[in-house]
Amino acid sequence: MADMTTYSFKSSQVSHYMALPQDGKVQVMYVWIDGSGETMRAKTKTMDFVPKSFEDCPEWTYDGSSTDQAEGSNSDLYLQPKAMFKDPFRLGDNKIVLCDIYKYNRKPEDKNFRYYCNQVMSKPEVASTHPWFGIEQEYTFLSPDGHPFGWPKLGYPGPQGPYYCGVGADKVHGRAIVEAHYRACLYAGVKIAGTNAEVMPAQWEFQVGPCEGIEMGDHLWMARFLLHRVAEDFGVVVSLDPKPMAGDWNGAGAHCNFSTQAMRDENGIVDIKEAVKKFAKRHDKHIFAYDPNQGKDNARRLTGLHETSSLGDFSSGVANRGASIRIPRHCGEDRKGYMEDRRPASNCDPYRVTEAIVRSVILDDWSDFFVHADAIGPLPEDNE
Repeated sequence: MADMTTYSFKSSQVSHYMALPQDGKVQVMYVWIDGSGETMRAKTKTMDFVPKSFEDCPEWTYDGSSTDQAEGSNSDLYLQPKAMFKDPFRLGDNKIVLCDIYKYNRKPEDKNFRYYCNQVMSKPEVASTHPWFGIEQEYTFLSPDGHPFGWPKLGYPGPQGPYYCGVGADKVHGRAIVEAHYRACLYAGVKIAGTNAEVMPAQWEFQVGPCEGIEMGDHLWMARFLLHRVAEDFGVVVSLDPKPMAGDWNGAGAHCNFSTQAMRDENGIVDIKEAVKKFAKRHDKHIFAYDPNQGKDNARRLTGLHETSSLGDFSSGVANRGASIRIPRHCGEDRKGYMEDRRPASNCDPYRVTEAIVRSVILDDWSDFFVHADAIGPLPEDNE
């Protein structure tokens, strides 16, 4: 368990300095996704004015050879701010900006999936449908030694059952971190919708949305950054591993709720069912896009057990948490609403997930889906 005495000491030491006036200067933290496609990096720039939007923040560079994104002989990569949030750590006029990454030749960096997602979301035929997304991000707290936070150092906690939405020191671990993260997101302007303890002890979930188009990826990535940063203050590690503990324990996903305006309108169930058919046709493509390792991470999670579907089979159903696509019970009864894609892994790139959904349901076209340089094999063919 984290040493909270050490944490409190550090906190009290830094509070004096954080209260010092900034004399008209503003700190803007630039945040980006590194070469892993999962980990985030950040550095801070001093500005002489308060930026009103991300467009007021200048382009910057960083050493891509230290983030597995460039060679040392040609290492500078460009950071272009694309979304701005209030800084819940420094407070005041200070900001955090989420950035796109571009190579020396001004082409998008290989893992800059926001660029490709935004191209799709900006198409008139997509924007006119008003695609809404909501992602349920599951994650696990670990002690710095990699052991699940709050678990016995020798042995295991009791079997799953009492931990989901649990209350009590014997059932939940890390609630203070969860509450701090929740408030940090609200302050920052992230569209966080809720949170709950999950099925495995030390596992939690937060939800972001509804967000329209590219906003979904922006807000989920920022929520992830804030979670890692808050947990850092508590000396706790956040894992997005889809199956952090082998055996009879739930894995972690990033279930994606999706709807178009037609699905939300009366008798939208017709459009929902049509979308399910399109998902079935491209199941293998979605599996490819739904974790950073083209399905290999999800293979440990999507086993048909522990509230998951089977990796190789597509399924759907009303209120069925063992299906690939779940139609919530109230949506089935109301005959309109949204669907839940339960296949995305906890470490997915939300830009990749939302683009894939739009390509299948709205565009019915994957012909120009970007496959980055280190992809494992070609994009799968459509399913029969």
